[in-house]
Amino acid sequence: MDNLMSEGLSLMVFGMGFVFVFLTLLVFATGFMSKVIAKVVPEAPPQPARPAAPAAAPAPAGGDELIAVMTAAVHQYRKN
Repeated sequence: MDNLMSEGLSLMVFGMGFVFVFLTLLVFATGFMSKVIAKVVPEAPPQPARPAAPAAAPAPAGGDELIAVMTAAVHQYRKN
């Protein structure tokens, strides 16, 4: 039983160590690629500012009826 526990513990340490090393290498590789891409591809020129969008249109007069129909549909769907 003691041998089985030591094998399990060593396998756990080996697996966690492998994952830690892989993730560390991944962080460094991602940072390196980011720096290379920043040097190779120039930054895009800034886009001109667009005018603000117009205000939202007011709700149609039959909005209450639409809400009632949608509520009835949801209740009918949940009942089935």
